[in-house]
Amino acid sequence: MRVHVVSDVHGNSRDLAKAGEGADALVCLGDLVLFLDYADHSRGIFPELFGVENADRIVELRTARRFTEARALSRRLWAGVDRDSVTEEAVRRQYAELFAAFPTPTYATYGNVDVPSLWPEYAGPGTTVLDGEAVDIGGLRFGFVGGGLRTPMRTPYEIDDETYAEKIAALGPVDVLCTHIPPEVPDLCYDVVARRFERGSTALLDAVHELRPRYHFFGHVHQPLARRMRIGPTECVNVGHFNATGTPWVLEW
Repeated sequence: MRVHVVSDVHGNSRDLAKAGEGADALVCLGDLVLFLDYADHSRGIFPELFGVENADRIVELRTARRFTEARALSRRLWAGVDRDSVTEEAVRRQYAELFAAFPTPTYATYGNVDVPSLWPEYAGPGTTVLDGEAVDIGGLRFGFVGGGLRTPMRTPYEIDDETYAEKIAALGPVDVLCTHIPPEVPDLCYDVVARRFERGSTALLDAVHELRPRYHFFGHVHQPLARRMRIGPTECVNVGHFNATGTPWVLEW
């Protein structure tokens, strides 16, 4: 069996359409939507609406962890705009293109910037969406937990720690643990370009110790200090920032 794994697609439908080539299945760990590209501030929903200059400024504030000022700027820009409808329309355009690029079969879960309520409208019969659920792929049990934990960024699919832990507990024993965010390990959570720690999950770290899966795949941290690490018998792997690399992680057995 050969499975390709991607995460943090962020609008890269061109490479996503080729990501399943040569594989028996594709696994996607979320963040399909591109709100704002921190490497190219001209790309994404935010600069489309408010221009590159405002995108430059909000990235500067967020990178400096000046979240109160970033939210104040955002409020000023959104004033008088029906934020929900405008954002949903833009997300729908991206989802239509991205879900059409998924090969069959694809197994997917949500990232923290995704909008789960819209996925049923775009996921075709070849795409299985899982969150707090497990599925057999080629004789291995893959468990999926989507979304992220609460942060000052307030991205669309952030949930509280207790709910996240409940989804992990619902999986039971798994051979491969698939999540969007990493376990709470400093080297796996630190982004060397953004120069900050992203939120990892202590419940995930506990699950790695207790369930001892063969692999734990995740994304979320675009430029991690450590891309992979062994915790006991488990190979923990950040599968990469697919938006930038266009290259899936390959698992064969």
